[in-house]
Amino acid sequence: MTFKQLPRPPFRFWLLLILLGLGALLSWMAPWQTPTPGPVPTDEAGEPDYYLEEARLTRFDAQGRAHQRLDSPRLVHTPHDDVTRAVTPIAHMIDREGRDWIASGDEGRLGPGGNPLTLTGNARLLAPEERWQLDTDILHFDADVGHAWSDTPALLQQPPQHIRGDRFDAWVHDNRARLTDNVRGHHPPEGAQRGQADAVNPEDVTP
Repeated sequence: MTFKQLPRPPFRFWLLLILLGLGALLSWMAPWQTPTPGPVPTDEAGEPDYYLEEARLTRFDAQGRAHQRLDSPRLVHTPHDDVTRAVTPIAHMIDREGRDWIASGDEGRLGPGGNPLTLTGNARLLAPEERWQLDTDILHFDADVGHAWSDTPALLQQPPQHIRGDRFDAWVHDNRARLTDNVRGHHPPEGAQRGQADAVNPEDVTP
């Protein structure tokens, strides 16, 4: 019996096998690769030096206690003005008594050094423990002194009352809020039927 030696596969055959193996390996590794970050945001203030996605910033007071937290899908910092801009931010401000004040808006802006915080577009301030909520277009908050304010028309709601005014101030450490300038609102008297209300003209509201 005579055995014939099979011809050796050409070099191209081995190269094709190597390429197929590499392709299979890359396809297997693809699901575990880190997703490519989104495009670098631009801003009229200048080129950002860094940006963060799914970010949380926490500020601490002089005693080392966390007194402000900001969560946002994207934070962008521009070195030209030392300003940090946030998309749909949610801020938690803790006062000296441990109460949690929650603020949100379509956009946020942290000034130089991280203070003050300015929220624009559907800005809202919640005081969950006191059951009131403020809605306005632009809301400012100075974390160093615990003062929140708005110079745009605001609606303050604490069921069953709701009050409107052109200027709002809140001092979180004192747990005090105030509406001024063209204040108007309704507060149903005790026992009133739904839909009935007496007009009130409060200048100062202490929840």
